[in-house]
Amino acid sequence: MPLSDKSANGDDSGLANAVKNRSGQIVHLTHNDLDAVGADAIHRIKYGSGDVFTIWSSVGKFARLFSLVASCKGKGDLLSISDLGYQKDTETIAGKARANGWIVEWRDHHRWREDEIKKVSREVSLLRIDTAVCACGIVARDLTPENSVATEVARVVCDYDLWKHADPRSAVLGQVLQRKKNREHVRDCLAAGVFSDVFIEQEYAEIKAEMDTMMERSCKHATIIKSKYRIAFAPLYGYPSETAHFIREERKTDIEVIISKDGKFSLRSVPPVSHLIAREFGGGGHPNAAGGSFNFTVIERFTWWLLKKNRHFKEFVTIADAH
Repeated sequence: MPLSDKSANGDDSGLANAVKNRSGQIVHLTHNDLDAVGADAIHRIKYGSGDVFTIWSSVGKFARLFSLVASCKGKGDLLSISDLGYQKDTETIAGKARANGWIVEWRDHHRWREDEIKKVSREVSLLRIDTAVCACGIVARDLTPENSVATEVARVVCDYDLWKHADPRSAVLGQVLQRKKNREHVRDCLAAGVFSDVFIEQEYAEIKAEMDTMMERSCKHATIIKSKYRIAFAPLYGYPSETAHFIREERKTDIEVIISKDGKFSLRSVPPVSHLIAREFGGGGHPNAAGGSFNFTVIERFTWWLLKKNRHFKEFVTIADAH
Protein backbone atom coordinates (compact mmCIF):
# COMPACT_ATOMS: atom_id res chain seq x y z
CA MET A 1 0.00 0.00 0.00
CA PRO A 2 1.19 3.58 -0.52
CA LEU A 3 3.17 5.09 2.35
CA SER A 4 2.68 8.71 3.36
CA ASP A 5 6.38 9.12 4.18
CA LYS A 6 8.55 7.26 1.69
CA SER A 7 11.47 6.76 4.01
CA ALA A 8 12.23 4.19 6.62
CA ASN A 9 14.48 3.75 9.61
CA GLY A 10 16.63 0.65 9.57
CA ASP A 11 15.38 -0.34 13.04
CA ASP A 12 11.77 -0.60 11.85
CA SER A 13 10.60 -4.19 12.33
CA GLY A 14 8.05 -3.64 9.57
CA LEU A 15 10.67 -2.68 7.01
CA ALA A 16 10.35 -5.87 4.96
CA ASN A 17 6.62 -5.33 4.58
CA ALA A 18 7.19 -1.69 3.71
CA VAL A 19 9.60 -2.69 0.92
CA LYS A 20 7.22 -5.37 -0.37
CA ASN A 21 4.31 -2.90 -0.39
CA ARG A 22 6.27 0.02 -1.87
CA SER A 23 4.47 2.10 -4.46
CA GLY A 24 7.58 3.65 -5.98
CA GLN A 25 10.19 2.01 -8.19
CA ILE A 26 13.35 3.24 -6.44
CA VAL A 27 14.70 1.90 -3.14
CA HIS A 28 17.65 3.95 -1.90
CA LEU A 29 19.76 2.18 0.72
CA THR A 30 22.25 4.67 2.14
CA HIS A 31 24.25 5.70 5.21
CA ASN A 32 22.90 8.12 7.85
CA ASP A 33 25.07 11.27 7.71
CA LEU A 34 25.13 14.46 5.63
CA ASP A 35 26.71 12.66 2.67
CA ALA A 36 23.84 10.18 2.64
CA VAL A 37 21.20 12.88 3.13
CA GLY A 38 22.63 14.82 0.20
CA ALA A 39 22.68 11.70 -1.96
CA ASP A 40 19.05 11.03 -1.07
CA ALA A 41 18.08 14.60 -1.96
CA ILE A 42 19.65 14.12 -5.39
CA HIS A 43 17.79 10.85 -5.90
CA ARG A 44 14.58 12.80 -5.29
CA ILE A 45 15.64 15.58 -7.66
CA LYS A 46 16.20 12.91 -10.31
CA TYR A 47 13.25 10.58 -9.74
CA GLY A 48 10.78 12.66 -7.71
CA SER A 49 10.04 12.21 -4.01
CA GLY A 50 6.98 10.07 -4.73
CA ASP A 51 9.04 7.34 -6.38
CA VAL A 52 11.88 6.99 -3.83
CA PHE A 53 11.75 4.81 -0.71
CA THR A 54 14.77 5.55 1.51
CA ILE A 55 16.41 3.25 4.04
CA TRP A 56 18.96 4.88 6.36
CA SER A 57 21.61 2.44 7.55
CA SER A 58 24.56 2.46 9.91
CA VAL A 59 27.68 0.68 8.66
CA GLY A 60 27.08 -2.10 11.17
CA LYS A 61 23.54 -2.80 9.95
CA PHE A 62 24.25 -2.50 6.24
CA ALA A 63 24.66 -6.20 5.43
CA ARG A 64 21.49 -7.13 7.32
CA LEU A 65 19.41 -4.42 5.67
CA PHE A 66 20.85 -5.16 2.22
CA SER A 67 19.95 -8.82 2.70
CA LEU A 68 16.45 -7.90 3.84
CA VAL A 69 15.80 -5.87 0.69
CA ALA A 70 17.45 -8.49 -1.52
CA SER A 71 15.06 -11.12 -0.20
CA CYS A 72 12.06 -9.11 -1.45
CA LYS A 73 10.84 -9.28 -5.03
CA GLY A 74 12.50 -6.55 -7.08
CA LYS A 75 10.03 -6.60 -9.98
CA GLY A 76 12.60 -4.83 -12.16
CA ASP A 77 12.86 -1.88 -9.74
CA LEU A 78 16.07 -0.06 -8.89
CA LEU A 79 17.96 -0.75 -5.66
CA SER A 80 20.40 2.15 -5.39
CA ILE A 81 23.14 1.90 -2.74
CA SER A 82 25.25 4.91 -1.80
CA ASP A 83 27.88 5.87 0.78
CA LEU A 84 28.23 2.31 2.09
CA GLY A 85 31.36 0.29 1.44
CA TYR A 86 32.12 -3.34 0.75
CA GLN A 87 31.59 -5.83 3.55
CA LYS A 88 32.34 -9.53 3.63
CA ASP A 89 30.08 -11.54 1.33
CA THR A 90 28.09 -8.54 0.09
CA GLU A 91 28.62 -9.88 -3.43
CA THR A 92 26.49 -12.87 -2.39
CA ILE A 93 23.71 -10.56 -1.23
CA ALA A 94 23.98 -8.56 -4.46
CA GLY A 95 23.64 -11.79 -6.43
CA LYS A 96 20.53 -12.68 -4.45
CA ALA A 97 19.06 -9.24 -5.17
CA ARG A 98 19.73 -9.64 -8.89
CA ALA A 99 18.16 -13.10 -8.89
CA ASN A 100 15.08 -11.63 -7.17
CA GLY A 101 14.61 -9.08 -9.93
CA TRP A 102 16.37 -5.98 -8.57
CA ILE A 103 18.51 -3.72 -10.73
CA VAL A 104 21.37 -2.89 -8.34
CA GLU A 105 23.46 0.28 -8.69
CA TRP A 106 26.16 0.97 -6.09
CA ARG A 107 28.02 4.27 -5.67
CA ASP A 108 30.61 4.71 -2.95
CA HIS A 109 33.70 6.72 -2.06
CA HIS A 110 35.31 4.40 0.47
CA ARG A 111 38.40 2.42 -0.47
CA TRP A 112 37.79 -0.99 -2.04
CA ARG A 113 40.36 -3.63 -2.92
CA GLU A 114 40.54 -4.78 -6.54
CA ASP A 115 39.25 -8.25 -5.68
CA GLU A 116 36.25 -6.73 -3.89
CA ILE A 117 35.44 -4.58 -6.92
CA LYS A 118 35.64 -7.59 -9.24
CA LYS A 119 33.40 -9.75 -7.06
CA VAL A 120 30.67 -7.14 -6.69
CA SER A 121 30.87 -5.92 -10.31
CA ARG A 122 29.78 -9.34 -11.52
CA GLU A 123 26.53 -9.09 -9.53
CA VAL A 124 25.37 -5.49 -10.05
CA SER A 125 24.35 -3.36 -13.01
CA LEU A 126 26.64 -0.51 -11.98
CA LEU A 127 29.45 -0.09 -9.47
CA ARG A 128 31.02 3.34 -9.19
CA ILE A 129 33.92 3.85 -6.75
CA ASP A 130 35.66 7.22 -6.48
CA THR A 131 37.64 8.10 -3.35
CA ALA A 132 38.37 11.64 -4.57
CA VAL A 133 34.85 12.94 -3.91
CA CYS A 134 32.03 12.31 -1.46
CA ALA A 135 29.31 9.78 -2.29
CA CYS A 136 26.86 12.63 -2.88
CA GLY A 137 29.26 13.96 -5.50
CA ILE A 138 29.28 10.62 -7.33
CA VAL A 139 25.48 10.44 -7.24
CA ALA A 140 25.13 13.99 -8.56
CA ARG A 141 27.63 13.38 -11.35
CA ASP A 142 25.84 10.20 -12.43
CA LEU A 143 22.18 11.08 -11.98
CA THR A 144 21.89 14.85 -12.45
CA PRO A 145 25.02 16.15 -14.24
CA GLU A 146 23.22 19.20 -15.68
CA ASN A 147 21.18 20.16 -12.61
CA SER A 148 22.57 23.27 -10.88
CA VAL A 149 20.78 22.57 -7.57
CA ALA A 150 22.20 19.04 -7.39
CA THR A 151 25.66 20.34 -8.26
CA GLU A 152 25.52 22.89 -5.43
CA VAL A 153 24.20 20.28 -2.97
CA ALA A 154 27.11 18.00 -3.84
CA ARG A 155 29.63 20.83 -3.47
CA VAL A 156 28.39 21.78 0.00
CA VAL A 157 28.15 18.15 1.17
CA CYS A 158 31.65 17.28 -0.09
CA ASP A 159 33.01 20.35 1.70
CA TYR A 160 31.93 18.77 5.00
CA ASP A 161 32.51 15.12 4.23
CA LEU A 162 36.02 15.64 2.87
CA TRP A 163 37.00 17.98 5.73
CA LYS A 164 37.58 21.01 3.50
CA HIS A 165 35.62 23.39 5.80
CA ALA A 166 35.58 26.15 3.18
CA ASP A 167 31.80 26.65 3.15
CA PRO A 168 30.25 27.51 6.55
CA ARG A 169 26.91 26.07 5.44
CA SER A 170 28.35 22.57 5.40
CA ALA A 171 29.38 22.64 9.07
CA VAL A 172 25.91 23.82 10.11
CA LEU A 173 24.17 21.07 8.15
CA GLY A 174 26.61 18.41 9.32
CA GLN A 175 26.06 19.31 12.94
CA VAL A 176 22.29 19.58 12.62
CA LEU A 177 22.30 16.02 11.29
CA GLN A 178 23.90 14.78 14.50
CA ARG A 179 20.23 14.52 15.48
CA LYS A 180 18.71 11.82 13.30
CA LYS A 181 15.24 13.33 13.62
CA ASN A 182 16.46 16.12 11.33
CA ARG A 183 17.36 13.91 8.36
CA GLU A 184 14.15 14.17 6.38
CA HIS A 185 13.79 17.90 6.95
CA VAL A 186 17.33 18.65 5.78
CA ARG A 187 16.94 16.23 2.87
CA ASP A 188 13.77 17.93 1.67
CA CYS A 189 15.39 21.35 2.01
CA LEU A 190 18.39 20.28 -0.06
CA ALA A 191 16.17 18.76 -2.73
CA ALA A 192 14.53 22.18 -3.02
CA GLY A 193 17.87 23.99 -3.12
CA VAL A 194 17.44 25.40 0.40
CA PHE A 195 20.48 25.26 2.68
CA SER A 196 19.09 26.98 5.75
CA ASP A 197 15.78 27.92 7.32
CA VAL A 198 14.49 28.90 10.76
CA PHE A 199 14.29 25.28 11.94
CA ILE A 200 17.86 24.50 10.87
CA GLU A 201 19.16 27.66 12.52
CA GLN A 202 17.36 26.87 15.79
CA GLU A 203 18.63 23.29 15.85
CA TYR A 204 22.16 24.45 15.13
CA ALA A 205 22.11 26.98 17.97
CA GLU A 206 21.02 24.30 20.46
CA ILE A 207 23.53 21.77 19.20
CA LYS A 208 26.39 24.27 19.11
CA ALA A 209 25.98 25.15 22.77
CA GLU A 210 25.84 21.49 23.76
CA MET A 211 28.71 20.58 21.47
CA ASP A 212 31.08 23.24 22.80
CA THR A 213 30.71 21.88 26.33
CA MET A 214 31.32 18.30 25.21
CA MET A 215 34.34 19.17 23.07
CA GLU A 216 36.01 21.10 25.88
CA ARG A 217 35.41 18.20 28.25
CA SER A 218 36.99 15.72 25.80
CA CYS A 219 39.97 17.98 25.24
CA LYS A 220 40.50 18.35 29.00
CA HIS A 221 40.73 14.57 29.43
CA ALA A 222 42.86 13.92 26.32
CA THR A 223 46.10 11.94 26.60
CA ILE A 224 48.80 13.10 24.17
CA ILE A 225 51.48 10.64 23.05
CA LYS A 226 54.34 11.83 20.84
CA SER A 227 56.11 9.31 18.60
CA LYS A 228 56.25 9.48 14.81
CA TYR A 229 53.02 11.46 15.09
CA ARG A 230 51.52 13.56 17.85
CA ILE A 231 48.46 11.48 18.83
CA ALA A 232 45.54 12.43 21.07
CA PHE A 233 43.39 9.80 22.79
CA ALA A 234 40.22 11.37 24.21
CA PRO A 235 36.87 10.18 25.57
CA LEU A 236 33.78 10.72 23.45
CA TYR A 237 30.98 12.75 25.00
CA GLY A 238 29.36 13.53 21.66
CA TYR A 239 30.10 14.89 18.16
CA PRO A 240 33.24 12.86 17.27
CA SER A 241 34.23 14.68 14.07
CA GLU A 242 33.89 18.12 15.61
CA THR A 243 35.68 16.97 18.77
CA ALA A 244 38.62 15.69 16.75
CA HIS A 245 38.85 18.98 14.85
CA PHE A 246 38.66 20.96 18.11
CA ILE A 247 41.43 18.92 19.74
CA ARG A 248 43.62 19.28 16.66
CA GLU A 249 43.28 23.05 16.82
CA GLU A 250 43.82 23.22 20.57
CA ARG A 251 46.55 20.61 21.04
CA LYS A 252 48.27 20.75 17.63
CA THR A 253 47.92 17.01 17.03
CA ASP A 254 48.43 14.91 13.90
CA ILE A 255 46.03 12.10 14.82
CA GLU A 256 42.94 12.17 17.05
CA VAL A 257 41.35 9.03 18.49
CA ILE A 258 37.93 9.74 20.03
CA ILE A 259 36.86 6.75 22.10
CA SER A 260 33.39 5.75 23.30
CA LYS A 261 32.70 3.91 26.54
CA ASP A 262 32.70 0.47 24.90
CA GLY A 263 35.98 0.97 23.03
CA LYS A 264 34.67 1.93 19.61
CA PHE A 265 36.60 4.88 18.26
CA SER A 266 36.50 7.55 15.58
CA LEU A 267 39.87 8.31 14.06
CA ARG A 268 40.98 11.46 12.25
CA SER A 269 44.44 12.17 10.89
CA VAL A 270 46.41 14.80 9.02
CA PRO A 271 48.58 12.16 7.28
CA PRO A 272 46.49 9.88 5.00
CA VAL A 273 46.77 6.82 7.24
CA SER A 274 43.44 6.60 9.12
CA HIS A 275 42.05 3.74 7.03
CA LEU A 276 45.27 1.75 7.34
CA ILE A 277 45.34 2.04 11.13
CA ALA A 278 41.61 1.36 11.49
CA ARG A 279 41.88 -1.92 9.57
CA GLU A 280 44.15 -3.23 12.32
CA PHE A 281 41.30 -2.66 14.78
CA GLY A 282 38.49 -4.27 12.80
CA GLY A 283 37.39 -1.08 11.08
CA GLY A 284 38.04 1.03 8.02
CA GLY A 285 37.16 4.25 6.30
CA HIS A 286 39.01 7.00 4.47
CA PRO A 287 42.67 8.11 4.49
CA ASN A 288 41.90 11.02 6.83
CA ALA A 289 38.82 9.72 8.67
CA ALA A 290 38.02 6.19 9.80
CA GLY A 291 36.76 4.13 12.71
CA GLY A 292 37.49 0.92 14.59
CA SER A 293 37.24 -0.66 18.00
CA PHE A 294 39.50 -1.55 20.91
CA ASN A 295 36.88 -4.11 22.04
CA PHE A 296 37.05 -3.16 25.72
CA THR A 297 36.54 -5.84 28.32
CA VAL A 298 34.22 -5.05 31.23
CA ILE A 299 37.21 -4.07 33.37
CA GLU A 300 38.66 -1.91 30.60
CA ARG A 301 35.35 -0.07 30.27
CA PHE A 302 35.53 0.76 33.95
CA THR A 303 39.17 1.88 33.89
CA TRP A 304 38.55 3.97 30.78
CA TRP A 305 35.64 5.69 32.50
CA LEU A 306 37.64 6.23 35.69
CA LEU A 307 41.19 6.98 34.50
CA LYS A 308 40.83 7.84 30.78
CA LYS A 309 43.79 5.51 30.13
CA ASN A 310 43.98 2.18 28.32
CA ARG A 311 46.54 -0.48 27.37
CA HIS A 312 45.53 -0.22 23.69
CA PHE A 313 47.19 3.19 23.37
CA LYS A 314 50.65 1.60 23.08
CA GLU A 315 49.47 -0.85 20.40
CA PHE A 316 47.83 1.96 18.46
CA VAL A 317 50.99 4.09 18.51
CA THR A 318 53.08 1.15 17.31
CA ILE A 319 50.72 0.55 14.39
CA ALA A 320 50.59 4.28 13.55
CA ASP A 321 54.39 4.44 13.56
CA ALA A 322 54.47 1.67 10.94
CA HIS A 323 52.57 3.94 8.55
